[in-house]
Amino acid sequence: MAEIGEVSSTGIESLALDHQPTSSSATMTAEEKYRLVRSIGEECIQEEELRNLLEKKPNPICYDGFEPSGRMHIAQGVMKAINVNKLTSAGCTVKIWVADWFAQLNNKMGGDLKKIQTVGRYLIEIWKAVGMNLDKVEFLWSSEEINGRAHEYWPLVMDIARRNTLPRIIRCSQIMGRSEQDELTAAQIFYPCMQCADIFFLKADICQLGMDQRKVNVLAREYCDDIKRKNKPIILSHHMLPGLQQGQEKMSKSDPSSSIFMEDEEAEVNVKIKKAYCPPKVVEGNPCLEYIKYIILPWFGSFEVVRQPENGGNKTYASMEELILDYESGALHPGDVKPALAKALNQILQPVRDHFKNSKEAKELLKNVKAYRVTR
Repeated sequence: MAEIGEVSSTGIESLALDHQPTSSSATMTAEEKYRLVRSIGEECIQEEELRNLLEKKPNPICYDGFEPSGRMHIAQGVMKAINVNKLTSAGCTVKIWVADWFAQLNNKMGGDLKKIQTVGRYLIEIWKAVGMNLDKVEFLWSSEEINGRAHEYWPLVMDIARRNTLPRIIRCSQIMGRSEQDELTAAQIFYPCMQCADIFFLKADICQLGMDQRKVNVLAREYCDDIKRKNKPIILSHHMLPGLQQGQEKMSKSDPSSSIFMEDEEAEVNVKIKKAYCPPKVVEGNPCLEYIKYIILPWFGSFEVVRQPENGGNKTYASMEELILDYESGALHPGDVKPALAKALNQILQPVRDHFKNSKEAKELLKNVKAYRVTR
């Protein structure tokens, strides 16, 4: 995969655009729209379909979704805001599926729907505060939408279930944070059939979810083959940010030491980054460098390191390629990276902290969510 600012063999510039694109969709060429939308995905199935869609449809529908299952970390908060702002700038309408019924099926918050919905409202407050452009964003609660159009939804779920074997559905268990070896409840077997149906229920042209959700999105494309549907949903899967400690493939809400939460205080962010895994001269599996690549550079367009003249003086990095060269050579040390990263993250998170301190409703939501016990 290309580094930031580097053009890959496919001609896609990876994460090279700021999180607030300056062009509007009305003035962008089809190629500019394609490059902007494609920059979100670590994987795209299929690129030519995406290019064709953006050429022919001015306002494609993009589907994203989340289980309200606990506090929000920066991967879900900041990265989603960056991605949504790119999509809406390219003319997409983004439908964000607040999957409250799904969280209940998956036994999140102990299966308590009232708590799950409180968490959902808290998450929406965060995206508003961090700067997600909501002009072309719709938050749709699965319980309300499904109940309102049950005559459309359940026949679709049943048809998907009927056309797939049990082993094929179990292979999708990764989308719930489970494995094929887990003892799944009947509800969790039903879950992938419903998530697959969501894509068609919402009339999505693009499925913009994490790499951990790709199996059910592929299931949706296979379903199109089964029913002889020509226009398949395009899969645009974004990168999964790792946890802060060595070997943690992704951030976990249930492990506070692995995550930076969106309303963490400045001192908490500083301590977590100070303790984070960041070996000298090692790029592979280094979470601090991943956060710079996928959050700081897309957000600010650069990464500024402040240090004493005898240590090389201040330096501003405009690309990940340049930063990696210095880091691998030892010219850039973890002792320089960590305070600069913590400072940049705190700058992004400060409006969120302010919102949860100044808004009575937001403060109450956060208090309730912090009191809930996160269940796997």
